Amino acid sequence: MPIDNSSKRDIRALDLEALRAFFESHNQQAFRADQVYQWLWQKGAHSFEVMTNLSKATRELLDASFVINHIAVDRQQRSADKTIKNAIRLHDGLTIESVLIPTETRSTACVSSQVGCSLDCTFCATSQLKRMRNLNPDEIYDQVMALDSQSRLYFDRPLSNIVFMGMGEPLMNYKNVIMAVDKITAGLGMSPKRITISTSGIPKMIEKLADENPKFQLAVSLHSAREEVRNSIMPFSTSFELPILLKSLQYWYLKTQSKVTFEYLIWKGINDTQMDIDALVAYAKKVPSKVNIIEYNPTDAADFKAADKEVIERYKQALERARITVTVRRSRGKDIDAACGQLANKLVPLEH
Repeated sequence: MPIDNSSKRDIRALDLEALRAFFESHNQQAFRADQVYQWLWQKGAHSFEVMTNLSKATRELLDASFVINHIAVDRQQRSADKTIKNAIRLHDGLTIESVLIPTETRSTACVSSQVGCSLDCTFCATSQLKRMRNLNPDEIYDQVMALDSQSRLYFDRPLSNIVFMGMGEPLMNYKNVIMAVDKITAGLGMSPKRITISTSGIPKMIEKLADENPKFQLAVSLHSAREEVRNSIMPFSTSFELPILLKSLQYWYLKTQSKVTFEYLIWKGINDTQMDIDALVAYAKKVPSKVNIIEYNPTDAADFKAADKEVIERYKQALERARITVTVRRSRGKDIDAACGQLANKLVPLEH
């Protein structure tokens, strides 16, 4: 008969001081907490049994008191271009996604921050999934550790970069995302500068983040610098007008001295005119920034078709003439469900 762990608390919800207090309350030396913490957040332990520098009695005490609700890779898809997409099953049965994107020299982890999403970007497959809950710091951490293991297994190297561009809006799970970044940088020994938080643009939270003077990078999913166009493809943005967003990004740069990256998809018949190009150039010039043009990876959204390559080139040339750094990122994983939300849509029932 299976053991019911539902009444047990996940040990990773405790900070180090609370863990020390637990050991002291059970007449054990407080330094045991440091050992357990190292197992959890540096070695990524998924059971108490593997904590071999603890006595059997201590491991049994932990097992009787706590659980470790680790994730499981429920399904994996591998692309011809070596991109790996994972459907991740959480302890409560919900599903999220994570992606490993390799190049010749780098391995980038794309991780989720929420189950589903509360925003309504019409081009995104995740928007078809209602937001069910925020991810805990350990669930974000576990995604990164799983992708790091895959990178070492398939490409013989650790992760080099992490982007929060999976399911969910990271700044709407602010506390847990910040905590997860701290655990990830400590656990993997990775510089925060190699981590990018990608937001759809929530000015108040961008300013809150800037006040903490973080060392990681900030990216904003812009997709149009024309108010009417942006509102049509990202309806929630009617609450965050472009001038207000710009003011928060200027504040970000003032506090951090770190350039903003504008993530920008281009679609046929939506934002592919000269007016759209001119608007982006004018907007990007108002804050130290760079632009990352992303080739659209089609979802089931019939209204969205990738723009012609000639249009992408016109964007690129206009930005370069304005001395704005621009890169064009080709879509990865076209032969698998690699657009955000596609794989999860196939594995969990949609609720509207």
